[in-house]
Amino acid sequence: MAELLLLNGPNLAQLGRRRPEIYGTTTLAGIEEMVVKAVPGHTVRAVQDECEGALVRAVHAAGDCAGAIVNPGALMMAGWSLRDALESFPAPWIEVHLSNVWAREEFRHHSVLSPPASGVIAGLGADGYRVAALALLATIEV
Repeated sequence: MAELLLLNGPNLAQLGRRRPEIYGTTTLAGIEEMVVKAVPGHTVRAVQDECEGALVRAVHAAGDCAGAIVNPGALMMAGWSLRDALESFPAPWIEVHLSNVWAREEFRHHSVLSPPASGVIAGLGADGYRVAALALLATIEV
């Protein structure tokens, strides 16, 4: 049984309440439950924090995880220390965004985290996490 890291950045604890017209009505707890159900036989280490440093520590502490699903929130645009931590993460990881960031404001069109990611999923709402979990399983169980 492998453990997977589910890492969520700033403001994502507000899911279900914050801008539901963009981010949907599913809460972070609902997303965590969805991911757990999508990876039967595996455990999920869910971490959410408003602070980039705490997220970096979580990535460093998860070096034994078989993979990760990462929604960096706004850190996608300027989270250089998070990128450095993820770049040295020893397992595959997938970047997830609830909204289609390329259909939104120009400043959201570039993620500093995407280049070292195994894949990027955006615009599928909360279901993007389930898709990421299935893709990650396919990658690590090959």
